[in-house]
Amino acid sequence: MAAVTEIEQALSEQGYAEITSVDDLDARMGRPSARAATKVRRTLHELDRQWLNASPFLLMATSDAEGNLDVSPKGDPGGFVHVLDDTRIVVPDRPGNRRADGFHNILANPKVGLLFLVPGRADTLRINGRARLVADAPFFDDLVVQGHRPDLAVVVDIDEVFYHCAKAFMRALLWQPDSWQPGALPSRAEISRTIERPTQSLAELERYYGPSYADGLYRPAANT
Repeated sequence: MAAVTEIEQALSEQGYAEITSVDDLDARMGRPSARAATKVRRTLHELDRQWLNASPFLLMATSDAEGNLDVSPKGDPGGFVHVLDDTRIVVPDRPGNRRADGFHNILANPKVGLLFLVPGRADTLRINGRARLVADAPFFDDLVVQGHRPDLAVVVDIDEVFYHCAKAFMRALLWQPDSWQPGALPSRAEISRTIERPTQSLAELERYYGPSYADGLYRPAANT
């Protein structure tokens, strides 16, 4: 408790007006409308199925038993998330760097949050639920992409499903190409050379992250 008090005192001295209670939060933000408060559903609608069929990308949030968080991107051709029924979906795994941070979290704490994106759409579909890791099942044959049959999949039992408004994407101009500035940052090869692989030359890393990098999207690799 003393540590918390010291932190609060330090924040106050730095000019922070910290919110520490639900009442404080409600006073600042107000209460949600009845429509927003009740839009959460427990089963998939046909429109949700259409969204999942169109979505090629999702973000999966997980937490370990101590509350340490991880958010992992998952991507494949649209419809890669397999719908088992109105209350269960399946997210296939693809080759990566084998850290499996999110999977370790699921073994300790099954609760997950999923955010499904469709390029060009500013609204998103959110699904929260409980996850299980599955090493094989009859539906794995439906998860094959470019000849890759996953070694692992995440089955999510849905607790909540709802749509999220477009305001954040609109503010970010996310899908407006004239706002994009990829050249404002160092290349992936430069970042890797500086932070992750200082013993390799920039030329080696530029070759690694060059056009041939896509050749390994569905093939296990020693490093990614």
